[in-house]
Amino acid sequence: MEKDVIIVGAGLTGLSAGVELTKKGLSVAILEKNDRVGGQIETFRENGFLFESGPNTGSGASQEVIDLYKTLSGRCEIEFAAKEAESRWIWKGGQFHPLPGGLVSGITTPLFTFADKLRILGEPFRTRGTHPDETIAAMTTRRLGKSFLDYAVDPFLSGIYAGDPHTLITRYALPKLYNLEQHYGSFIGGSIKKAREAKGQPQTEAKKGVFSTKGGMENLPKAMAAFIGEENLFLSVHHSTVHPDSETGLWKINGVQNGVPLEIRSKHLITTVGAYLLPELLSFVAAPEMDKITNLRYAPVVQVAVGVKERAPLQFKAFGGLISSREKEDFLGVLFPSSCFSGRSPEEGMLFSFFMGGVKKEALTQLSDREIEEKTVHAFHRLLKFPKWKEPDMIRIFRHKHAIPQYELSSGERFDTVSALERKYAGLHIAGNLRDGIGMAHRIIQGINLGREIGCES
Repeated sequence: MEKDVIIVGAGLTGLSAGVELTKKGLSVAILEKNDRVGGQIETFRENGFLFESGPNTGSGASQEVIDLYKTLSGRCEIEFAAKEAESRWIWKGGQFHPLPGGLVSGITTPLFTFADKLRILGEPFRTRGTHPDETIAAMTTRRLGKSFLDYAVDPFLSGIYAGDPHTLITRYALPKLYNLEQHYGSFIGGSIKKAREAKGQPQTEAKKGVFSTKGGMENLPKAMAAFIGEENLFLSVHHSTVHPDSETGLWKINGVQNGVPLEIRSKHLITTVGAYLLPELLSFVAAPEMDKITNLRYAPVVQVAVGVKERAPLQFKAFGGLISSREKEDFLGVLFPSSCFSGRSPEEGMLFSFFMGGVKKEALTQLSDREIEEKTVHAFHRLLKFPKWKEPDMIRIFRHKHAIPQYELSSGERFDTVSALERKYAGLHIAGNLRDGIGMAHRIIQGINLGREIGCES
């Protein structure tokens, strides 16, 4: 069998590329080891609760994201979070506090020290950093102070990366923040200047904030698969290996689907799998080169969906609550999906998503389901303040060994190696969350841009 493009992995990146290539009239074959599309995205429905086992939301609906949902119109629909989801809570001293969103709340919040609150006034005038591999912890402390690191940045990174600000490199993990300082000399001043500049730019439909898909996140990959065509999707394919065919100049992939050998050839090959799967897939790459890619660390995460059919009198008008590692709690944080999106719980109830583990508390992910459930119920009472007699009506546990890649010091070497391999082997495209960002919007943007790039070449 021969196609224009082979895509390995039916997650968000691979499907986004597949949609764009299909729009351009190119033939694609998407190979996936699981028996379903979507990667870590999967939605469950039980007793009036609608919950995710993987990503609950995306952040920042870029024009590419908007265009994708438009392409899939009639198959799925984007849903933006309710206004109250703009509030974020931070745990300190036995209770959640709103993360400040303005000058008055910034002055009155108990999250930051008085000295660091005063430090904000001088932030626009501080010297620009010169260390290209400065960690997020070092940059934050230098510009804003230790309490901002502990009770804003540390929990924020727990929510995004399940990571450690002392090992995440700013220019890789938070490039927009890094560029604010490098281009404008200041976070505060840079944000103001960028907002002014944006007013003079052509308007797009891009929208800030949090988004999901109506009826559950998995409706997005299902709609993408339907658009691409089920005949172009090859599920339950195992033992896949890729080789460049020097005689034809094409790429050849071999695998086994339901016990039957499968072979497909194409001019272009896109990999979207995790770095840890590439040695077997791209066995023709020399070990010294591959080692520079596979040294990527992944944070393991346990996600626990918790439902309660009656929440009164408690109110949870926020996106969720994050927890600083200084607080020595078992959980990284808890999201409130039913405060953000429709249909996530019974009308008088509430759906929560607890997160445990990450790079700092990896051992917790090895606990048994019974131990995790006990800790979750304890946090249900301690963090969310439900009375002791009140028990959750539903608890479901999901484990993700390779949940979130960590953009640490090795990232630069990994990015350079990927680029070098793509130059060395014509038609090879190494994609996925090992580069170009970890969020849903990043995955969609990367996939669509790959589709456009290959479409222009063909």
